[in-house]
Amino acid sequence: MIPLKDNIPTRRFPALTVALIVINVFVYFFLQHGGITHGPSDNEVVRWGLIPYEVTHSGKHCDLLADGVVHCEGQAHVTGTATSQPATWVTFFTSIFMHGGLLHIAGNMLFLWIFGNNIEDSMDRWRFVLFYLLGGAIANFAQIAVGPTSTAPGIGASGAIAAVLGGYALLYPRARVITAVILIFFITLLDLPALIVLGGWFVLQIIDASINSPLGGGVAYFAHIGGFAFGLLLIKLFANRVNRDYERVNRLPVY
Repeated sequence: MIPLKDNIPTRRFPALTVALIVINVFVYFFLQHGGITHGPSDNEVVRWGLIPYEVTHSGKHCDLLADGVVHCEGQAHVTGTATSQPATWVTFFTSIFMHGGLLHIAGNMLFLWIFGNNIEDSMDRWRFVLFYLLGGAIANFAQIAVGPTSTAPGIGASGAIAAVLGGYALLYPRARVITAVILIFFITLLDLPALIVLGGWFVLQIIDASINSPLGGGVAYFAHIGGFAFGLLLIKLFANRVNRDYERVNRLPVY
């Protein structure tokens, strides 16, 4: 299922959501040097991505060597020291503005645009920035918890966006979302409740996480789960100007 549009208008221009999209796109094309047909530099991904090993082994850093494998200080077969690296805590935040390819960033930015504008509209601007960044950080912690010695760098805004999705599911469950449903060669558009779309997405993350390794297929499923849970549980601590008007057109009549 691919969401295309929801039916909740915003009461103000979503400046921060647009800014986040612009920043992510700028980072991908101009700092990571990603392209249309190729992904970003592996060296930059290792340098600025979040590596669980570096978090759980304080003071140790990792490098991508000539053999194409990430090696970390302190590992039994590794000698010498890594090249100069940013502080590990910095990568908790730099990683959520990085992406691994065009489809990766396009999918994330689509979800951010559709659902982020209403979450931004539901709270003060500074609260939205804090909610987004904390959601991304908590998502990273969730991924680290299930793979504490992994040397695979984690990148992507999906953990922070998952927090947005969790918040949206709780605040606007009856919103309608135009969704493209793809069944092999058949594509149709359905008008579905947000709770079905986002709840279905969350269930898929749980299923995929249960049948794959912590980073199965290069996807950080537990980061998605952790971010969504953060948004679901804590959105009401942040949302101080929720749009209640949407319920007037989405609530089913009672006879």
